Amino acid sequence: MTAVFEALGEPARRAVLELLGTGEQPAGAIVAAVQDRFPMSQPAVSQHLKVLREAGLVTFRSEGTRRLYRIDEHGVEAAQAWLARLLDSLASLAQPLDALETEVARGRRARRDASPAADASPESAGDSRTA
Repeated sequence: MTAVFEALGEPARRAVLELLGTGEQPAGAIVAAVQDRFPMSQPAVSQHLKVLREAGLVTFRSEGTRRLYRIDEHGVEAAQAWLARLLDSLASLAQPLDALETEVARGRRARRDASPAADASPESAGDSRTA
């Protein structure tokens, strides 16, 4: 799963996935679209496609001399499932943290309410005697 998120860490690769989200694309169209957004050579774009393939995010089929790329739904579904599990874990942590925050606020309020005389300064106490 690490390879998936490492692959997604590169903006050019995310751009490829966004393009492929619209449907299957020939390699030449992918190269042109990526080069419109990022200054890179055709071999560099090909390397990004290779990383995406190895991460299981894209696949291709050959049609004559052309390669047609598309999103690999199985790889994307695996990444989504991993993220869903992570979000579930984080959600289960949120409730105890919310309870802790409530208790900290309650403790502060109790300390503040328990010592109202501490808020009065000696000077203001002296002023009330002279008035």
